[in-house]
Amino acid sequence: MTKFVIDGGVPLRGEITISGAKNAAVAIIPAALLVDGICRIENIPEIRDVTLMLNILRDIGADVRLINRNCVEINASKIRTTRADYDMARKIRASYYLIGALLGRFGSAQVALPGGCNFGDRPIDQHTKAFKILGANVDVQNGYVMAESEGRLTAANIYFDVVSVGATMNAMLAAVLADGTTVIENAAKEPHIVDLANFLNSMGANVSGAGTDVIKVRGVKKLEGGMYTIIPDQIEAGTYMAAVAATGGEVLIKNIIPKHLDCITSKLVEMGLEVTEHDDALLIKRSAPLKNTNIKTMPYPGFPTDMQPQATVVLSVASGMSIVTEGVWDSRYQYVEELRRMGAKIQVDGKTAVVEGVESLMGAPVRACDLRAGAAMVIAGLAAKGTTEVEDVIHIERGYELIVEKLTAVGARIRRVEEEDNVIQKAQ
Repeated sequence: MTKFVIDGGVPLRGEITISGAKNAAVAIIPAALLVDGICRIENIPEIRDVTLMLNILRDIGADVRLINRNCVEINASKIRTTRADYDMARKIRASYYLIGALLGRFGSAQVALPGGCNFGDRPIDQHTKAFKILGANVDVQNGYVMAESEGRLTAANIYFDVVSVGATMNAMLAAVLADGTTVIENAAKEPHIVDLANFLNSMGANVSGAGTDVIKVRGVKKLEGGMYTIIPDQIEAGTYMAAVAATGGEVLIKNIIPKHLDCITSKLVEMGLEVTEHDDALLIKRSAPLKNTNIKTMPYPGFPTDMQPQATVVLSVASGMSIVTEGVWDSRYQYVEELRRMGAKIQVDGKTAVVEGVESLMGAPVRACDLRAGAAMVIAGLAAKGTTEVEDVIHIERGYELIVEKLTAVGARIRRVEEEDNVIQKAQ
């Protein structure tokens, strides 16, 4: 019952500091279950998915202590159960990382089939394939993934039929305490995979090759406690870059790793933006009309699927015709109907969208279909003439820390509004 109300047409100017990476945090937090000691994890984003993952760990018996809103200490030495709460686990896609971590350390995991954003069929067959190759028995019963092993898992060679970020990370989690050396081939290369490997190694694991298509995990007897800082969020940074592209203005995006953004930066430059790189920041400036371009999403280092909706919004106000091809997920164009309400001219055929740029979008009531589609609706509202109301913002808050505050700080006219009946409920 919460919505964002946006009065658009204002160029953005100022600075935005990027938070810790959502996609790294939701894997590193369950990875703490593998550690025999206290993990101190810094730069965690204060978002719904992280809060939910921490609550799942608390529920199974981990000692979870928030030092501040971006720092947590986790001690998994007294886990009561390897069965995650069904209702909590099914609300988050990343709950499947609990399977690899619990199975790897305790030889048992019972986790609900994951939920998260609904933009097509996302099977976990590559995950279960990896667990089985490592020696586990895996079955699905009553909505739960049930994984069991007799004793420690045994290292093996794993070749993924398709490049899968989640399966790559889950195989790493399951293999770090296995006997012998596991070789993961056709592995995904995303920055958060490297971050997970770095976290595991900082706790005493022996993982090499992360960031390439072959990862080797040499099993160790145990992981010790330690401290780790999560990388900045590549997609959050890209989202604010896209917002500047759509609205115009000049914003310094701080606390980033510029190399992680090369695939996004290059497309924005093609569209006519000026991008100046600093050590840990990018200055984004748009002072001319946007140009059309074509985009195809691909696994890293290609253009990320998680930036496709945001980029499509930018192209919807660029001159000429652009073609967007979704190369990762089916049905990721559910948000297009919402953009059409605002005057966008987009035609979708399967995994391809043809975008004919319009002079301006017009404010309208829209909804966030999923996390990244929701971010796209916010960008559309910022660029549009008039007022836009974005509903179902719970999706957006799953992955963006303080989005209203960060945008307000650079001049956006956006506010978070609680519907009246929700306010009454809270008062009661």
